[in-house]
Amino acid sequence: MILEKKLKIRKLYSFTDEVVVEQDQPLETPIKRSVAAAVFKNPYANMYQEDLSLLYGFGEKLGEILSQKAVEGLRLQSGEEAECYGKAVMVGPKGEIEHGHATIHPKIGSPIRSAIGGPDTSRAIIPSTAKIATPGTSIDIPVHYKDSEWVFSHIDTITLTVPDAPYEDEILVAVALTTAGRPLSRIPGMQKQEVELAVKK
Repeated sequence: MILEKKLKIRKLYSFTDEVVVEQDQPLETPIKRSVAAAVFKNPYANMYQEDLSLLYGFGEKLGEILSQKAVEGLRLQSGEEAECYGKAVMVGPKGEIEHGHATIHPKIGSPIRSAIGGPDTSRAIIPSTAKIATPGTSIDIPVHYKDSEWVFSHIDTITLTVPDAPYEDEILVAVALTTAGRPLSRIPGMQKQEVELAVKK
């Protein structure tokens, strides 16, 4: 309860896109991509704070909120149907880049994994990116296959822009999920079926 009072969210922002045709080739199954973001007050704007554990807790709570919203955006029967994930953070200029990393690394991963099927030690890291930014700045959110970063067909990025965020004393955190890899992917390398078989073993 104390954490919720300290986490001052100004806005939630989300979008979903659906790729149905690529290079005039209709896709057998459209690819859905969903991003959910939260903009919140940076408690350490304009100051140095050695202990950033409050932001770890913010990340865990935001992981729950944003992964659920991203799953809802994909309109799936179950979050387990999502295949790729990624995360990103933008910190307003009155903060420091470490504030962003404190939010998206120590604790945000567990709730994201839970939303798409539960924690599993075989799952890959959740790719991420971070930057100092002003309102309207774009950020590319890297995504890859949730069980292995070596499935080249699923390595991609999704671009996010929120016109009025982050303000100088804010942090913007985003979670991205997709239902498949790139449309018409055809480069050689490990296939997701190989990873799935290894996970089942």
